[in-house]
Amino acid sequence: MTPVVRTRFAPAPTGYLHLGGARTALFNWLYARHVGGEFLLRIEDTDTERSRPELIDVIFRVLEWLGLDWDGEPVFQSERSALYADAVGRLLSDGNAYWCACTPDEVKARAEARGGQPGYDGHCRDLGLDPGPGRVVRFAVPHEGTTGWDDVVRGPISFANADLEDFVVQRSSGAPLFLVANAVDDPDMGVTHVIRGEDLINVTPKVLLLRHALGVTDDPVFAHLPLIVNDKRQKLSKRRDDVSVGDYINRGFPAEAMTNYLALLGWGPPDGVEERPLDEFVALFDLAAVSKAGAAFDVRKLEHISGDKIRDLSVSEFIDRAQPWLTGVPVGQVNDPDTPPWPAGAFDPARFATLAPLVQERVKRFDEVPGYVSFLFCDPLPIDPVSWDKVMVKDGALAVEQLRRCADGLDGLGDSGWSAPAIEAVVFDVPEGALRRDDGEVNRKRAQAPIRVAALGASVGPPLWESLEVLGRSATVQRLTSAADRLDGSLTPGAASS
Repeated sequence: MTPVVRTRFAPAPTGYLHLGGARTALFNWLYARHVGGEFLLRIEDTDTERSRPELIDVIFRVLEWLGLDWDGEPVFQSERSALYADAVGRLLSDGNAYWCACTPDEVKARAEARGGQPGYDGHCRDLGLDPGPGRVVRFAVPHEGTTGWDDVVRGPISFANADLEDFVVQRSSGAPLFLVANAVDDPDMGVTHVIRGEDLINVTPKVLLLRHALGVTDDPVFAHLPLIVNDKRQKLSKRRDDVSVGDYINRGFPAEAMTNYLALLGWGPPDGVEERPLDEFVALFDLAAVSKAGAAFDVRKLEHISGDKIRDLSVSEFIDRAQPWLTGVPVGQVNDPDTPPWPAGAFDPARFATLAPLVQERVKRFDEVPGYVSFLFCDPLPIDPVSWDKVMVKDGALAVEQLRRCADGLDGLGDSGWSAPAIEAVVFDVPEGALRRDDGEVNRKRAQAPIRVAALGASVGPPLWESLEVLGRSATVQRLTSAADRLDGSLTPGAASS
């Protein structure tokens, strides 16, 4: 009977999930689902200082947000310490490990004195030391032979054992290193495929040596994924780059956009169609087709995919998923959105719903939504100073004239005549003069620019006529009049329109 394929994702709690870790989880999940296998979750929480419940919970919430389900119950390494202690004991009793009393400073000093390759020199290997304060347990790496494997992504990889130092498997505190935990857990969980980042290639021979020393004869299939790099081809760094998936959640990228984009980092569908539902990625995924080259993370491409995914939503779905950024209340406690720019209680769901289809067509992230509708709920309306200078101050008296003319014309429509087409007609019903081009046609951009800035607060935003229709006649007229008064008062005597 063919054994069940089992992959695993084994993150350590850090308070956030790195983009590289999310891509690793996704590729493990894609492969397991593609071959009808199982995707297991193991939490490497042996570091008691960092393994607080709230940090572990971040892992679960982000995986759930990404849509990656796992099989069975999560395994916690903190609950398996007895198994790791037993493994270290077996290594010692079988002569595959020994106690070492060397301090890090002593190891460094001897390495500098001898020159050449740094690292531990086996000083305590044949001393037969017993346990004692400050002593660690080291694995006795064989002096002869090689340790290697045939990597699905990178091909044959081999390490000369003579180049591997006798590495620590148990700290002086008695805590095992993750190498031992992996060597115990993977066989115990029946993991058949280890899919992880290429930065862990150098620890793989150590895990294999430990497995063999513990009597495990069959090796898993290894696939080491290319690193994710930034636009300068540098490995993503928390100090330099936005690497936390949580940051992208808070900025309003849809989960389906993130999983879609992560699936393209180091691999791509054979038909070249990059945007598709997750189940189609499952059907097409080929681990052997993963590239060796570093995968560049391009936030502009992610935003493009994100905008497409948002537009694929129904309007009701868009409204529902935009709520955290409109109300400041996280949905499912996954994200922590910024406070909306309007006072608490000012948001009107019905007014937003009227403009929602037009906003949906324009945004690439959910955190952009408030900026498109803040003119409806902010009182007084903040006006972008750059837009004010570019539109109002530049046109001076001509902008004042257009604002006052439109305020009178729009007020004359009355509530019964208040509609987007009627508003447009008033704004573009300009007299002969500077707002007309040489051919006599209305300069539409110049005619509506001061109206947009005065009523909506910026020179860019949702469609003007529909926005003013929702804003209402009274508020529109009041804003145009106030802007005209402000601008008129700032003009120097004799200022002329350009």
